[in-house]
Amino acid sequence: MAAEGVAAPRKKGRPTDAERAQRRDDILDAAVGLFVARGFAQVTLDDIVAEAHVTKRTIYGYFGDRTEVFLAAVERLRLRALRRPSSGQDLEELATEIVFALHSDEAIGLHRLMITEAHRFPDLATRFYRDGPQAYIAALNGRLPEPDLELAQSVFALLLGEPHRQRLLGLRAGPDPTEAAAHAAAALRRLGLAPAQGT
Repeated sequence: MAAEGVAAPRKKGRPTDAERAQRRDDILDAAVGLFVARGFAQVTLDDIVAEAHVTKRTIYGYFGDRTEVFLAAVERLRLRALRRPSSGQDLEELATEIVFALHSDEAIGLHRLMITEAHRFPDLATRFYRDGPQAYIAALNGRLPEPDLELAQSVFALLLGEPHRQRLLGLRAGPDPTEAAAHAAAALRRLGLAPAQGT
């Protein structure tokens, strides 16, 4: 077993799909750690190469440039929250997944970073919004009894709410799955999208 912080040596030959997926996750984990610690502008591809113990060619092969690495981390969060097929995930389950994902340490770190860097990188901010919040809102809209974009935006706002602001300020810990489910259910009840407790 490799020591902590040191990547295990790579096998020779073509990697399996599972190995490729793990390597991709390892690169994103390293990049997110650097972005959150230093800021987007201060992290170079060379920094990510060194931290992830891969070559620059590997990063280009998986992602492209530094912007694409950052957006791939945003996409990974979204895919985790939206991973169930639409036919098998109801509104409350989706809402719970969104709370759990977007209140996580990784999501909070990326959100803080984007708030800090948005004025310097407006194109990155636009893509962050499209690939993040806008995509979550669209997914929620697709699970409503009848599509209603304004209602979906209200649901999303309540799924973040004051607890998310407190997370951004470092004033509370992220929710566990049970707490995420309770937060989601309360938000949906407030908008009349879930039955009242005890009914």
